[in-house]
This record gives sequence, C-alpha cells and structure tokens, in this order.
Amino acid sequence: MGNMLVGCGQVSWPPHTPEEQILAEIAQAGYVGAPAFARGGRTAQETVALWARYGLRPAPGYLGADFWRPEQCAQICERARQEARFMREVGCTELYVAAGGFESYVTASGLHRKALAGHVGLADGMSDAEWRQFADTLNRVGEITLSEGVRSCFHNHVGSVIETGAEFERLLELTDPALVFLGPDTGHLAWGGVDPVAFCRAYADRIYTIHIKDVHLDVVERGRQAGWDYDTFCRNGVFTELGAGDVDFPALFAALCAAGFAGWVIVEIDVPERPTPLESITVSREYLRRIGVG
Repeated sequence: MGNMLVGCGQVSWPPHTPEEQILAEIAQAGYVGAPAFARGGRTAQETVALWARYGLRPAPGYLGADFWRPEQCAQICERARQEARFMREVGCTELYVAAGGFESYVTASGLHRKALAGHVGLADGMSDAEWRQFADTLNRVGEITLSEGVRSCFHNHVGSVIETGAEFERLLELTDPALVFLGPDTGHLAWGGVDPVAFCRAYADRIYTIHIKDVHLDVVERGRQAGWDYDTFCRNGVFTELGAGDVDFPALFAALCAAGFAGWVIVEIDVPERPTPLESITVSREYLRRIGVG
C-alpha cells in the first residue's frame, strides 16, 4: 500500500486557525500533502510554493454545488473549469465534486437535509426532474474538468441530497462512468447506512481518490432513533480518530489495493476526540502506518 499518497484535510482545526500552523502540523504528523484551494487570489504557483515550504504537496480540492438547480448550471460549469485548471496547475489530476443541499434543499416535510441527517426518508429526496438536472450538470462538469486533464470524483456527504445508498446508486446509474468518477467518504458512507468496504469493492474501478473518516455506529444509531440533526450528531461524538471507530479500514484498503488503487488518500477528522488537532491527526497517521498504508 506504499504507492498511495496520504494527505490530511484541514477540517480538524477551528476556524481562523492560521493556515501556516495547519500546514506545519500536517507535515509534523507525517502526511505528504493537504488539499489545495484557489482562495484569496492566490495563484497555483504561490500555492505550490507555500505547501513546499512545509514539505507538502497539494492534494485534490473540492467543488460543492447545487447541481439540481437549472438556473445555476452555467455558473457551476464555469466554477468547475476554474477549479480544474487550478488543480492541473498545482499538479493534481482529481477534483472532489459534491452536492450541496445542507440547508439549501428544503424537503417535502419543510425541513432541510441537514436537519434530517442520518434519518432521511423516501419523501425527502429530489424529484425526478431534479435528479435529471443533477446528473446532466454533473456529466457536463465531468466533461469540462477532463478537458483540463482532471477527473471529477463525486463525493458523498450526510446532510446533503446524496446521503443514502439508494441515492448514491441512483446517481451512479444516471451519470456517465467515462465522465464522473468517485471520491467517496468512508465515514459518511457508514453514517448514511452504507458498508464502506462493500462499496469500495463494488465501485473500485471508478474510485480515484478517497476521504477516510471513522465513525461510531452506536452514536449513529442513537441519533437516528432520537431524530438528531447534523450538528447534534457531531456534538455527541459521531466522529473519531482512525481505528477508534467502526470502519474496517484493513478490509477497505485491501479492496482498493486489489483493484490497483494508487491515488490520494485524504484523512479527515471532522471533530477530533483527542485534545488537539495535531494529536488527532498524528494518531490517525500512526494507525494507517500500522495497517500498512503509506
């Protein structure tokens, strides 16, 4: 598993933490990269130089959008072109693309998807017309990013309009596998009721990068029974460091390796259980080394 690139996402740190501190701690914990974003007018070359100052490589960034909204299609496509160009210029061949909808998609019940995280029902999903628009826009985004040499890798997320296994499978059926690839999130798969290992086995040929998170499934079940919203799940400890929860990472990486996966593996600890983000990402990196990853 040494041919995988192991990076760390910046989500573990509180808002307004200096970027230089975050990059320094990611490097200190033993990661080779961190996601890069076109922010604040910084060029790709400036981003590469900043990451290199800490011995890091830019890892795939992220594009979230309300793909089901036809009035936003042109804007989404232009954003995708810009993000893909930035990814290419920093040396990445993948871009995570994900659904919005956390608070912008109001369901038939009158609640937004973030309020229904972990316990969405059949009536809480998109209409057939919204599904068609979503898939059409995502296919167009995939075509645009490929023209820049960058794969669009769809990324699932609890609290968005693509949360459950049924929703993810429907999206895969509607999108062109030659245009839309996968960048799944293991923790959000498990939280959404999907076995991450079985998912990776089934769709390994479309997976080019992956976010790895661990979750406590007993917390998932308690929250589902109680009808918690997304933030309540987080406050009650749904997330944990790698190896401390219920995702079977040895089996998951065995499935990826069997399929020849050699892309970026991005560690994300959304809400650390350890006292500091540095300690959290360090124990997670050490766990990956113990199971032979990177």
